[in-house]
Amino acid sequence: MNNLFEIATHFKIDGDMHQILPLGNGLINDSYKIETTEKKHPDYVLQRINHAIFQDVEMLQRNIFIVTSYIRKKLEQANETDLDRKVITLVPAKDDKLYYFDGNSYWRVMIFIANAITRETVDAANSYTAGIAFGNFQSMLADIPDKLGETIPDFHNMEFRLRQLHEAIEKNAAGRLLKVQCLIDEIEKRANEMCKAERWYREGKLPKRVCHCDTKVNNMMFDQDGNVLCVIDLDTVMPSFIFSDYGDFLRSAANTGDEDDKNLENVNFNMEIFKAFTKGYLESARSFLLPVEIENLPYAAALFPYMQLVRFLADYINGDTYYKIQYPEHNLVRSNAQFKLLQSIESQFPEMQQFISDCL
Repeated sequence: MNNLFEIATHFKIDGDMHQILPLGNGLINDSYKIETTEKKHPDYVLQRINHAIFQDVEMLQRNIFIVTSYIRKKLEQANETDLDRKVITLVPAKDDKLYYFDGNSYWRVMIFIANAITRETVDAANSYTAGIAFGNFQSMLADIPDKLGETIPDFHNMEFRLRQLHEAIEKNAAGRLLKVQCLIDEIEKRANEMCKAERWYREGKLPKRVCHCDTKVNNMMFDQDGNVLCVIDLDTVMPSFIFSDYGDFLRSAANTGDEDDKNLENVNFNMEIFKAFTKGYLESARSFLLPVEIENLPYAAALFPYMQLVRFLADYINGDTYYKIQYPEHNLVRSNAQFKLLQSIESQFPEMQQFISDCL
């Protein structure tokens, strides 16, 4: 911990540091809580940035600063109070950079959001809340004048993910191609439809907006009364289609089974979660959404299981080089589960479209 204290001294922290403790169980960045000695000073979060994933730290931190500054400005205009709990506050280093490099790792500091909780479980009530929160997040940033960079290039680009699959098929590195030909055929049948967002963007029919791109229920902070304080984990905030935030949430939240469920009977698309999230999302985001975006929300719900199916299957064909596996067929099991979820979504398209129409 002594090294952490030394790192923290490079940031503009108010007050004396009392102790630094591990914080949370994040899979990407290592996080620590800096506790200060006096109540008049806030506590802080110290994070080691995963430089293997976020290779342009300057861009990453600039994105977060632009977004949080703009949200803070919007909250001030709305006469909101307690802003340090309603938007992430970056603490600059003493050289005024938004990070510190110690020769090996990149670090950043934020003000710790006090008296706040996250949630891990998903039900209809907090799916509705999540819809409002992520819709509000997009809405506040809909007119942001600054251009953001892509912190993970092509992260949700369906054409790029299909190219990766085709490269895997061509190499057939693990000799598994014959075993998965039926899944490949199903993917190819849908490929043209699933890539329509990229085509529409090139044709000027569909805009890219500032999106969160990792819309899980545990990426929101709640106060003790259950009200959403703010959206957190902004590393993946970048230009994308609104489908990213909408479809990515539903892929995990509305799946009645596990992502790697061996029993496909367990895997279906939960329409109650869909309806709750969609209702909240449209209430908060409708003011800026175009008709083409609203009409294609069911497409977005299908897009993300399809995209994850493509990614899992490509990794299986490559010999499991990207995703961690617990047994040899793990990526194939994941692929089959995503395909079952996709089929369940497709079977409920008419009901989804009718619900969206009723909401409007």
